[in-house]
Amino acid sequence: MNSVKITPRNLYGEIKIQPSKSLCHRAIIAASLSKGISNIKNVTFSHDIKATIDGMKALGADIKRSENNLCINGSEFLNLNKNEINCIESGSTLRFLIPIALLTGNQITFNGEGMLKNRPLNPYYEIFKKQNINYSSHNGLPLSVKGLITPGDFEIEGNISSQFITGLMFALPLLKGDSRIILTTKLESKGYVDLTIDTLDKFSVKIESNNYNEFYIKGNQKYMPTDYKVEGDFSQSAFWLVAGILGGKIQCTDININSLQGDKAIVDIIKKMGGNISVYKDKIVTETSKTKGITIDASDCPDIVPILSVLAALSEGTTEIINAERLRIKESDRLKAMCTELNKLGADVKETNQGLIINGKDKLKGGTVESWNDHRIAMALSIASIKCSEPVIIKNSHSVKKSYPEFFKDFSMLGGVVHEWSLGK
Repeated sequence: MNSVKITPRNLYGEIKIQPSKSLCHRAIIAASLSKGISNIKNVTFSHDIKATIDGMKALGADIKRSENNLCINGSEFLNLNKNEINCIESGSTLRFLIPIALLTGNQITFNGEGMLKNRPLNPYYEIFKKQNINYSSHNGLPLSVKGLITPGDFEIEGNISSQFITGLMFALPLLKGDSRIILTTKLESKGYVDLTIDTLDKFSVKIESNNYNEFYIKGNQKYMPTDYKVEGDFSQSAFWLVAGILGGKIQCTDININSLQGDKAIVDIIKKMGGNISVYKDKIVTETSKTKGITIDASDCPDIVPILSVLAALSEGTTEIINAERLRIKESDRLKAMCTELNKLGADVKETNQGLIINGKDKLKGGTVESWNDHRIAMALSIASIKCSEPVIIKNSHSVKKSYPEFFKDFSMLGGVVHEWSLGK
């Protein structure tokens, strides 16, 4: 069993923020659908990104890797190389690529591992039925699809996952006719849709939004190759920004202050909690602070809830996290996971149906916790160690490779004391 033992220490120093996983996925797909060569710079080859690279290769793209860059020779006409795509545990890969696969007319089987096998795909099932697309599934993966997606109106709930909307946005511009995506409920995770529209625009594909209630997509568009540098990831910076608040001083560099990323909300949330945070043109700095509990609406920034739970557990007073029910269908049930594991460390956390109620403490005790095979849980619990009186042992710590393979290396670089720890099977 892969585990780490972390001795409590404050963290200090400067860290270059990892490139945005969300934007990496989008740029790789857009470049693969462009006729010609695109160079994608500043890529981290996490498990999720490798899954998307392999998926687009299967769909016909020629992708070559050099250091942290990709050279992608794409094609507007997909030429299937493999009829099976293993998405590993990447929900983005699965939901983004299903509509693209339906541009080929060939039978393609999607597979995956862990929780991904059971993550919901109902919005796509409804589209398959409406458009007479053949599919077979056992309430999840493997999923086999065969048929051609056709232009028209696509009704999608806005509060399940924006990934379904993004998947359609990749494919629909390439169809012969125009289409609309019509939201039947209020859109959550609006920032992720903004990232998609902005990325497509950089590759010369236009999406029109009608106040986020519906999206109009002209057909017969063409992706154009472009060179693209991936900006730093606010969801990853959140771990280090909170680390600076809990104890030490951290400078996060290589980050776009004007980013469209929804997880940029971490900056305003830390400010509202009274944290010492300074924002400059190209860096953000946090220092040891006393923070206070607030109410946090997680509807547009669900990915930073695990690390916000840690900050709340060590803030004065009560924090309530609301509108976070979608976290129950991520890589783990993240609400249950953070409640369970933070309480093991001595926190006071209670679950609600759609969030958490957290009564803050000055210090946690430490102990042995489980990552739930979820990268964001493992990283959040690592940061919690800063304010523990005893070491923290995290089981299945290798889960960080899903999004941030160098996390523990960077943690150590900032002064953290991390030891590989074997607990046997």
